[in-house]
Amino acid sequence: MTRAEFERHLVPLTERLCTALHARPFDPADAREVGSALVAAHCTSPEALPQVLGVVDAYLLLYCSDPQRLPTEEGRARCARLQHAIAAGFARALQERTRVEQESISRAALAAQAEIEKALYESQTRFRTVFEEATLGIGIAAMDGTVLDVNAALTRMFGGNAAVVLDRRVTSWVHPDDAPGVWRKYDELVRGEREHFHTEKAYHRPDGTVLWTNLTVSLLRDPDGTPRYMLALMEDITERRLLHLRLRYEATHDALTDLPNRTLFFERLEQTLSRTEEGARFGLCYLDLDGFKTVNDSLGHSVGDQLLVAVAERLQGCLAGPGQLVARIGGDEFVALVGDPRDRSEVTDLAGRALEALSTPVRVDGKELSVRTSIGIVEGPVAGLTAAEVLRSADITMYRAKAQGGNRYELADPDLDARAISRHSLTNRLPAALEGAEFFIEYQPLVRMADGCVEGAEALVRWDHPRHGVLGPDRFIPLAEHTGLIVPLGRWVLEQAVRQACEWQVRGIGGTRQLRVNVNLSPRQLHHPHLVADTVSVLQNAGLPPESLCLEVTESALIRADDDELKPLRQLAELGVGIALDDFGTGYSNLASLRRLPASTLKLDRSFTQGLQQHPADPVDLRVVEGIVSLAHALELSVTVEGVETASQADQLRTLGCDSAQGWYYARPGPPERFSAQMAMAAGQ
Repeated sequence: MTRAEFERHLVPLTERLCTALHARPFDPADAREVGSALVAAHCTSPEALPQVLGVVDAYLLLYCSDPQRLPTEEGRARCARLQHAIAAGFARALQERTRVEQESISRAALAAQAEIEKALYESQTRFRTVFEEATLGIGIAAMDGTVLDVNAALTRMFGGNAAVVLDRRVTSWVHPDDAPGVWRKYDELVRGEREHFHTEKAYHRPDGTVLWTNLTVSLLRDPDGTPRYMLALMEDITERRLLHLRLRYEATHDALTDLPNRTLFFERLEQTLSRTEEGARFGLCYLDLDGFKTVNDSLGHSVGDQLLVAVAERLQGCLAGPGQLVARIGGDEFVALVGDPRDRSEVTDLAGRALEALSTPVRVDGKELSVRTSIGIVEGPVAGLTAAEVLRSADITMYRAKAQGGNRYELADPDLDARAISRHSLTNRLPAALEGAEFFIEYQPLVRMADGCVEGAEALVRWDHPRHGVLGPDRFIPLAEHTGLIVPLGRWVLEQAVRQACEWQVRGIGGTRQLRVNVNLSPRQLHHPHLVADTVSVLQNAGLPPESLCLEVTESALIRADDDELKPLRQLAELGVGIALDDFGTGYSNLASLRRLPASTLKLDRSFTQGLQQHPADPVDLRVVEGIVSLAHALELSVTVEGVETASQADQLRTLGCDSAQGWYYARPGPPERFSAQMAMAAGQ
């Protein structure tokens, strides 16, 4: 109530007291009801009743004015009785209210107690139900590690006999496969330093099998925080772990041979190479079967698979220690890893045992198959090496063994590896180099020996490598030939050389003579089906007559060619294109076959002219060159000599009847501008 509301509530009570004060006969019963009304209005604070009685004593007679005023003594007597009645009514009402409240509290307390007992019973029932029927194994242990209680699921995990588990100490379940630090965490839990820990844990079962679990152990404290019990929750993951191990095995082992595969091999190799102890070493043998593709192609993949299985079994039998591993990492590629060899001989001995084991023919489908293998060995300290680097070095070394005839092993050589890696790098760079215009052409004059006039130039391609600088054709032409890029590269060289020759003719370089440009033709280009069409197209597009082009083909490529392979060259020769037999004398020179070749020129290799640099000249070399020149002229072939470096050489070759020459004595290869300048100087002279 507000103050005004409370005053309005008290006024009627005051009026009842006035009425009772003047009533005749006098009856204080209304005063008792006023006392009860005060309690009903919650005027029950300790000072409320004394203040009410004081107001009645001091003010009631003054407030209740009446024409027939009561004598003062009688009025005070009545006021006193009203006070007593008010107090009695107040006390009785307050007592009744207190009794009712106490009874309500008692009933609530009894109901709460019953609810607590019911909740406790239900909680205990639920806990026991969960404990007994849970699929997780649950165990409770005292702080000293003694197992006090286990549920049915945990009992089943250990074979169904609870006695096997109860009253045992937790510390008796140590297993060799326990995770590192698990028992340190257990000790911290017992000391109250941690609340729980989680781990995968193995247990020995009574029947000798192993139980694998996901284990969570938690600390249970009493209300004052003191550790009382340990609660363990255990999930049986034995089947899941076996499935994981099976899947892991399948993922890391070769399905055909059951050997470790590439994945597991690289894991083991990286572990071996990651060791940090001083002096740690490793050894690796990279094996590749020689001629396995022939077995697959001729006898079928089924026979090839059986052969691989037999090889795998024999290689597995070559292992001599726990630190050794044999894996299959590719079709017919195997590797043997030696984790920590005593010395290099342990690795080479393993390679020797492998060669010996495979030396006996393998019998497959009634056929005896001989097995040969090439092995690359890498052995040394582990420091600073990656798995990819080691395998690359072993691979390179294995191919070196294969190049030596196979069925042998070779040891890695850093210098040879570096050269092989350089070749690999250049090979990978070739397509981008052709696209990025990294190639350019230098021209070396061809001089007519009779009068010293320049009759043409040989186009020599160079590679301006962004890292290695200018590379000569000997560094990249074999790589381009091997990869097939020689065809587009050769066409580009032909286009540039023909365009340059046409420009010289338009500018009148060489005077009235039509300068000839010589372009090298590789064996792969020789066998390209569009050789003739491409050459004719290039000549026509540039406007150069066929007689101003000479294609140089190596002697070895032409001597081995049959009539069908020579047909494109004959067609070009009939069109007027010159054909030069390059590097003559470096291979097996079948002189009788020269008559069937469409060549118009023999280019004598520089090796024949080296003896002519001596003074006096080597008489044998003189006779050889003289004989070749005579034979060539008899076959109506002109002779061009390479590698002329001195005036005496030039004089002797001229005397012997050579038709033309090139070499540093006349001019080094250079850009087309230098050739033009040389021609201008010659014309001025």
